[in-house]
Amino acid sequence: MDDEMLDLMTKMYAEMQKGFKQVNDRIEKVENKLGKVENKLDKVENRLGKVEAKIDGQISDKLSALFDGYKQNSEKLDRIEEEVAKHEEIILRRIN
Repeated sequence: MDDEMLDLMTKMYAEMQKGFKQVNDRIEKVENKLGKVENKLDKVENRLGKVEAKIDGQISDKLSALFDGYKQNSEKLDRIEEEVAKHEEIILRRIN
């Protein structure tokens, strides 16, 4: 009876070890796949950072150009207002 019990326990132990090995193998595969996914995500993050920097540069350049254009238009309008004011004064003097 003791021998049968020992055999049964030995078989159970062997089956448990086999099951643990299968679980460990699967976990290793999952870890490897996760490692690959992390590497791909790192690459995507790097590429996105480069794209973001490029877009920021382009937007900055365009905003600068727009501001320069706005400033030029504003200065031109100021000059036109001054000229109109001068002519307005001349016209008002002639009328009076």
